[in-house]
Amino acid sequence: MDGDLGDFLRSRRARIRPGEVGLPSYGRRRVPGLRREEVAQLAGVSVDYYVRLEQGRGPSVSDAVLDSIARVLRMDETEHAYLRAVARPPKKTGPRGSAPRVRPGVQLLLDSMERTPAFVLGPAMDALAWNALGDAVHGFGHLAPGRRNPVRQLFLDPAGRDLYSDWAAAASQCVANLRLSAGAHPDDPAVRDLVGELSLKSEEFRRLWADHQVKACMYGVKRLRHPVAGLLTMSYESLTLPETPDQTLVVYTPEPGSETAERLALLGSWASTGA
Repeated sequence: MDGDLGDFLRSRRARIRPGEVGLPSYGRRRVPGLRREEVAQLAGVSVDYYVRLEQGRGPSVSDAVLDSIARVLRMDETEHAYLRAVARPPKKTGPRGSAPRVRPGVQLLLDSMERTPAFVLGPAMDALAWNALGDAVHGFGHLAPGRRNPVRQLFLDPAGRDLYSDWAAAASQCVANLRLSAGAHPDDPAVRDLVGELSLKSEEFRRLWADHQVKACMYGVKRLRHPVAGLLTMSYESLTLPETPDQTLVVYTPEPGSETAERLALLGSWASTGA
């Protein structure tokens, strides 16, 4: 997306104090953090080269230069990968057709997970497939195809907002994960449309998006306040499907014998009645 590289680099250098990288700090600074000249000096490139890179006017940049800039700006592994993605976006492959499909074998896998909510997300975090408990938790099957999106629910749907026991943490995590996906899929129209819609309709999303945080949400703990089942505390794992790397399988796993496991069992029975 236009401007992402420059905005990201400016946000990363703004958080580094000169003293942290061995530079003296003289007087008042017009901008927080490191100046562009200082980043260029520490990274071993010319000031003009770095300025053009930050302005999106630079030539194809090498791994060595990106690695050096990432080191200077103290990027973690995820931020480093994001820097490479936005600095050298993949070549366009032409217009995308219909929404991506999930293989029948993956749907069978989902359906076999009778005691755990599970679903598959695309690059824009649209739900592409789910099992019965995944539907019972998030209600994907009751939404129009273009609205089956946990991030959209989180920011624009009052019921989706109420679902998360710690909404602020969930929102920050979702936006950081979405930005990482946007860097990997800069020309995906679904990603662009989602970011555009949320930027227009949600002040909270705009603020979080402007922070340029990037984070891969591959595992952790979800705490959901379900309107029927009550509080659900579940570990989750996110697994990239090998043959379709744009699709991610997400599985919620409650502790065996826990209150959450019992509540999910009751929720499954409730859902099976067609309620």
